[in-house]
Amino acid sequence: MAMLQYRVQGMSTGLFGDVRVGGAKNSVLPILAAVCLNDGESVIHNCPRIADTFVSMEILQKIGCVPKLLGDTLVVNTKGLAATAVPDDCVRKMRSSILFMGAMLARAGQVELTLPGGCELGTRAIDLHLMGLSAMGADIKIDGDKICCKAGRLVGANIKLHTASVGATENIMIAAVKAHGETVIENAACEPEIVDLADFLIGMGAKIHGAGTSRVVISGVNRLYNPVPHVIMPDRIVAGTYLVAAAMTGGDITVTDVNPTDLLPVLAKLIEMGCRIKVSDGNISLRAPKRLAACPRIITKVHPGFPTDMQAQFVAALAVAEGKSLVTETVFDKRHQHAAELNRMGAKISLCTDNRNFTIQGVENLRGATVAAKDLRGGAALVLAGLVAKGETVVQNAGYIQRGYESIERDLESLGAKISLEGAEQEEKCA
Repeated sequence: MAMLQYRVQGMSTGLFGDVRVGGAKNSVLPILAAVCLNDGESVIHNCPRIADTFVSMEILQKIGCVPKLLGDTLVVNTKGLAATAVPDDCVRKMRSSILFMGAMLARAGQVELTLPGGCELGTRAIDLHLMGLSAMGADIKIDGDKICCKAGRLVGANIKLHTASVGATENIMIAAVKAHGETVIENAACEPEIVDLADFLIGMGAKIHGAGTSRVVISGVNRLYNPVPHVIMPDRIVAGTYLVAAAMTGGDITVTDVNPTDLLPVLAKLIEMGCRIKVSDGNISLRAPKRLAACPRIITKVHPGFPTDMQAQFVAALAVAEGKSLVTETVFDKRHQHAAELNRMGAKISLCTDNRNFTIQGVENLRGATVAAKDLRGGAALVLAGLVAKGETVVQNAGYIQRGYESIERDLESLGAKISLEGAEQEEKCA
């Protein structure tokens, strides 16, 4: 990842104009695992051309499927699915590869994979995934970093999650679609991406009720049908990132093709910081003040609370806001590495010893520097900081950012930013 970097010039004026939001990373990845349930062709529109999409396509190809991406439409033929081992090199790149576990168990009765990789955000145990699948009859053995799962036909079960895990909710939902009997997930995650996954599964004949609430009921079916074409929901985190970029730079932008209700906690905090927000059907417009006001308290929570995936971007914004802010991260215990990089740019951010509480004293100006992305959203926050820094900022390890933003440099350039991507181009395998 280190070969890629963004070069950002500090702006003297704000971002202005309209920018469209594409399909959601956190929606397309579980859906690309769920296509394995189908013994035929799936058509997925509004598919984001991001690095994680290409990793998912590589997994599909290596287990015998045929994925083809034309523009933002992905067609996957899963009729030839044969292998049951998910390739190690792909699994280590992307944590969402764990979602192939439930899909492969339901389709082939067995799966083998290594412990998944992805961004280093701290403790992200997969115990809930394993507990749920085991309750449905899967025989799971762990040998070192290898996970081997076998099952005949899975059976429905009552599963209560001690934490509202998005990934575990998705994995159990996918596995339960073809299980014998009824599966009930209590304390299920409520994110809109789970609703999108449920809509995709229902489109191929699944029977799911309650997606988007804390109680999801899946009635297993004997067979599925070729699914109806599915349109991936807009990426609420990309939309939020661009709104924060406009807020930081004193800009005036409209984000289009987005669902405003998915961003209510983010919009509330932007209004608290002095921004004017106007919402219309599928659009969000933001006009920023000359300088943002500090935000006394932001606490990340599971949906419908303030999203952890927006924490880093708001830390960057509060670094240049007037006054003192406190941000508490409750979801991931290592989602703090952007703080040290922002401090290299002149920010005044203090971390408590638990690495979960940020105290931010806003400064008038940041200064350009060479910094390194340590994870996806933290990397995006550094790009945003570069927009308001004096001079030039180089953000290394841009590959992290490409995992979730199709072309952040193109989108920001369209709004007036001076930013370029340097290094090897993203290899679009299977395209």
